[in-house]
Amino acid sequence: MASTAGKAADIEVDALVVGSGISGSCTAFHLLRNQKVSSLLLTETNPVVGGNVISKTDGEFIWEEGPNSFQPTATIMRTVYELGISDELVLADASLPRFVYWEGRGAGQKLANLHALPTNLPGDLFDFNLLTIPGKLRAAFGAVGFIAPPPPPPYEESIREFVTRHLGEETFERVIDPFVSGVYAGDPDQLAMRAALKKIHRLEGLGDFGPGLVSGAVSRFKELAKEKKENPSDPAWPTFRGGQLGSFKKGLQTLPNAVAKALGPDRVKTSWTLTALSRDGSGFLATFDTPDGPKVVRAKTVTVTAPTRVTSKVCSDLVPAAADLARIYSPPVASVTMAYRKEWFKELPGAQPGKPLVGFGHLLPRSMGVRSLGTIWTSSLFPGRTPEGWELLLTYIGGSRDKGIADMTEEEIVKQVDADNHKILLKDDAPMGKLLGCRVWRTAIPQYCRGHLDILDALEKDEAKVPGLFLGGNYRTGVAFGDCVQYGLDEASRMAAYLKSAA
Repeated sequence: MASTAGKAADIEVDALVVGSGISGSCTAFHLLRNQKVSSLLLTETNPVVGGNVISKTDGEFIWEEGPNSFQPTATIMRTVYELGISDELVLADASLPRFVYWEGRGAGQKLANLHALPTNLPGDLFDFNLLTIPGKLRAAFGAVGFIAPPPPPPYEESIREFVTRHLGEETFERVIDPFVSGVYAGDPDQLAMRAALKKIHRLEGLGDFGPGLVSGAVSRFKELAKEKKENPSDPAWPTFRGGQLGSFKKGLQTLPNAVAKALGPDRVKTSWTLTALSRDGSGFLATFDTPDGPKVVRAKTVTVTAPTRVTSKVCSDLVPAAADLARIYSPPVASVTMAYRKEWFKELPGAQPGKPLVGFGHLLPRSMGVRSLGTIWTSSLFPGRTPEGWELLLTYIGGSRDKGIADMTEEEIVKQVDADNHKILLKDDAPMGKLLGCRVWRTAIPQYCRGHLDILDALEKDEAKVPGLFLGGNYRTGVAFGDCVQYGLDEASRMAAYLKSAA
């Protein structure tokens, strides 16, 4: 695209960060805090910061309408500490079980058909009867390396193909399929293993004792121990244990809100929608639609963390390969939060007097015929989010294998979720739950399907031809909360390095 050098700008900054989700917020914060870049601007198309991270309260209940929690990492803890919100951090009990709903087909009997996934190996395996004995044997032999070789390149195995080759069809259907639905809302026949679950994919061949996942995991644990020793956490950072899930007292939006406070109002603009991006000599001009009319920002370096559908349109003139980001599919998903009285719950595994829910939540295999994807037992994970006598459930429904959710009314979605909750958790005579929030995400989680890494490789090559412009977000570095925080730390370093080199 031709340069537009000399065009008037309303704001001039060294660094512009587009998008205030976790990726963008953390990039902006680490630019200011750790890279000492004070001339910066963070923009957000919504009226408030956070992107898809939306925490709500009505004064009694606290709930999420986007992501629900995170797996703690050292980078998250560092960011929390540096933002000064350590006292807002809450970590769930790591010993709480994670359940899969399964009935029949050779599986053992469990209360309410909820099977707790093993957490303490190998001990928990003796009571784990979600798998049949043949299914367990198939998984065990595969895990230690008795597997068929992978198909030769360039063929990309789907998640189903990889897991079935390693652990068998039964383990896939009863354990991995519901996991994929819960994390990606995805179709395991379309998701590429090496892209969507790259850490597990890497385990094949990593170990010293054959291609099995167990051997690879042993070698990976050694790598992690070495990395931890070489890069120790600061003792001042909050600590955590493996298996915990994290959030904040008032919800996940606490983090982007804290970033906005740290940056100050002059560095944060909400209800600003990026409409054009062009070269301006060695820098860039970004045009935004704002409540006060069009605004132009001149910046020396820009990072765009907007969704793929936005980045593909706005950035393709500068980075032609960005046009292919439009090929990355993001399915519709609805998040529905409902509250139920404690006495309405049936007898569930691990229940205690006054605590009918004791667990992280439950996942729902597609073959069980329940439409919801899975339900987070929010009030069990994070006490203090409900008034006395209530429990809180967050259910996700829709995804790549249920696109029709986008055509349903909110009333229909809520009715379906309530019916699914009744089927699995509630007494037959329990009334309908109290609806707190229902949000339909028309384009939710980017799907790392076959060909995804090819799109990213082409993007990286074209991006390198435009120094100072960085494109990223959860379609590039991973969909997990921790991936996005790590991206922010790393991206801030890259942007600062560019500013230094261009000075």
